[in-house]
Amino acid sequence: MRASPLSSDAFAPFGDVIETEGRESRWINDNTCRRFDELARIDVAEDGGWPVLSVFEANPRSLPLKIRTLERHPLSSQAFFPLSSRPFLVVVAENGPSPSAGLLRAFVSSGNQGVNYRRNTWHHPLIALGEMSRFLVIDCGGPRENCEELALDAEVLVQLA
Repeated sequence: MRASPLSSDAFAPFGDVIETEGRESRWINDNTCRRFDELARIDVAEDGGWPVLSVFEANPRSLPLKIRTLERHPLSSQAFFPLSSRPFLVVVAENGPSPSAGLLRAFVSSGNQGVNYRRNTWHHPLIALGEMSRFLVIDCGGPRENCEELALDAEVLVQLA
């Protein structure tokens, strides 16, 4: 499977693309700061959850990459935005109880785009490319476990387009 460029339209079934390009903005703080609002719908309040802001440091993965497992978060969305301005790989599957390896989609971020996975969206854990990369992550804290993992019915090999 080949990864295609990440775009809002192509990624819409899985969540939001977090980017400022082409988005409305407004100037604040005596016109010294440009503000872009509502770049993603953060969904963390289910079952007593609260927003958690984290920084992840991800070691790069080699390509082509063998995809064997996916995860999803039944209580919340989960957002990743690259702080290192480096491209990263996004692998997702349509919602459902047990996605098939044949239904996976792969996207590559420009390095200035992040993603916000909708609640219950099957996705591969974070895939940095090239070198160690840092990500700002927004997800859910709370009293219940919020991560389900699934072994795929077949291994999928992902490479860049």
